[in-house]
Amino acid sequence: MAVILNLETATTNCSVSLAEDGELLALKEENTPNYSHSEQLHVFISEVLAQSSLKPEDIDAVAVSKGPGSYTGLRIGVSAAKGLCFSLDIPLISIATLESMAHQVEPDASDFIVPVLDARRMEVYSAVFDAERLQIRETKAEIVDERSFHDYIDKGSVRIVGTGAEKCKELLLPKGVQFDTTIVPSAREMATLSHKKFEEGNFEEVAYFEPYYLKDFILQQKK
Repeated sequence: MAVILNLETATTNCSVSLAEDGELLALKEENTPNYSHSEQLHVFISEVLAQSSLKPEDIDAVAVSKGPGSYTGLRIGVSAAKGLCFSLDIPLISIATLESMAHQVEPDASDFIVPVLDARRMEVYSAVFDAERLQIRETKAEIVDERSFHDYIDKGSVRIVGTGAEKCKELLLPKGVQFDTTIVPSAREMATLSHKKFEEGNFEEVAYFEPYYLKDFILQQKK
């Protein structure tokens, strides 16, 4: 038996789940326009533990969304995960944010699944998965234009999901492309992914683990 706490803070959705052997026990999340992870995250952790009638000492591992995503959001999630792992002496698991988004799409719903997160201007963070939700193209930051993802659009049906889908929708209008702007990273889908890594013993070095920022954080001053 493995009880895993899953933390998702890569976007505006602050999401926490508790799962046993990959089966969801409790989920608490709130998606608001303003990042409130610093206030909500530890409250949500306490709430899912209480809902499951468990204590922190009952957790066997902590899984955290590793990005790409918000610099601040990722830092908050990883800091909380590391603190729990150090204090409870349990392993740390990292889950790729775009992979958990792909797992919100039913298998074989499309030939290709393209999770996209909104970045600055016309940029998105993206990856490509096949119909069985196995990653077939690396994660990268890219500028959306009329030819984006056409290597896959020309081969079959494509489903573009996530907050960056709105940008793609404005430029990509060929037949065979579906868009879903409602999908956001959630700790719900992390449950099965983190259990698989736990079974494999696929853990991170707690002291040295860093989120996957993908590109440098740029601090902009208000005008």
